[in-house]
Amino acid sequence: MRDNLSLDELRVQIDRCDSELVSLLAERRKLTEQVGQIKQQQGAALHAPDREAVLIAARRQQAQEKGVNPELVEDILRRMMREAYENQQSKLACTAPELSPIVIVGGEGAMGQLFAKQFRRSGYEVKVLDKGHQEDAADILSGAKLVLVSVPINSLEQVIEDLPALDPECILADITSVKQAPLKSLLKKHPGPVVGLHPMFGPDISHWVKQTVVACHGRDQAAYDGLLKQLQIWGCHIVSMEAKKHDQAMQIIQVMRHLTTFVYGQFLAKQCHTLEELRSCSSPIYQLELMMVGRLFAQSPELYVDIMLAQFDDVEGLLASYQDTFAQTLQNLKQRDKKALIEGFDKAQTYFSDSAHTFLAQSRGILNKANDAKVLDELAS
Repeated sequence: MRDNLSLDELRVQIDRCDSELVSLLAERRKLTEQVGQIKQQQGAALHAPDREAVLIAARRQQAQEKGVNPELVEDILRRMMREAYENQQSKLACTAPELSPIVIVGGEGAMGQLFAKQFRRSGYEVKVLDKGHQEDAADILSGAKLVLVSVPINSLEQVIEDLPALDPECILADITSVKQAPLKSLLKKHPGPVVGLHPMFGPDISHWVKQTVVACHGRDQAAYDGLLKQLQIWGCHIVSMEAKKHDQAMQIIQVMRHLTTFVYGQFLAKQCHTLEELRSCSSPIYQLELMMVGRLFAQSPELYVDIMLAQFDDVEGLLASYQDTFAQTLQNLKQRDKKALIEGFDKAQTYFSDSAHTFLAQSRGILNKANDAKVLDELAS
């Protein structure tokens, strides 16, 4: 190749490289689809973390040897892996056939449909019991081996109470974001196996690999181990936690986060600047923040209001502490108390400790992607 190629000639060479990349990606997709088929036949988990770690380390080393940025190579690999996991979703392994038939109460809702689709992909027989099927509830539930309740928080206890008696060996489970009260209702209703599940994701996921599901023990864990194993086969990470501790964690992870986002969204709606004006001059980190705020308001208001209301009594003290912290910070700003502001920063920095540097590194790629999305949107408009 000549060293003095023109700009047009260089662009032709770049286009050739890009075309070869697309062809390689197509070849890789076919290979990963075959891997998915073998995993389904062998009952193997979709996610193989050890294999993933070895692969990424090897390609990073190869990138360094060839003068390519290892971070770029890892970003590309992880994006290809996510695509591969999505492509392997059409037919999944069944690790606990004894769970059939499965009845999903509230199966016409978004999360109910998500679980029904996933169970069916693994070959399970799935029935749906929703508002329009109440007259046939006893027939639908007859012989069920797993009953999964997927209804709004504010109606869950009544729905559970209204269920007909289940077979003694049937597993009764729920997937609500609060666990103490629902688990108590499940245990009161059914003398057989009981487990409380909280999927830490919404119905818009493209695949289940690396998704977290919290499992709160109810009764007869050996009987529902097959259910947890099936979630793991799909690639889920199972976190076992006592119900009270779960709810305390969710008060910060979910409720406080939703409340502060809810308030901030309302605050923005009162300002004189349009969203387009704010986005036009936003930094990547603020663009990302707008995306996360907008994500909440793109979803069901009933769902998020129910989540906030369900634990308001429990988070009232946390809200008061948050309000006090905000008020103290405002006071320090008014008084231009630089020393107090730095002390507050230092306390938070100590809390994050070494993780702060990890988060800084991990966020770079996310911020770059958020900025790319902003620029593409501006070009499109």
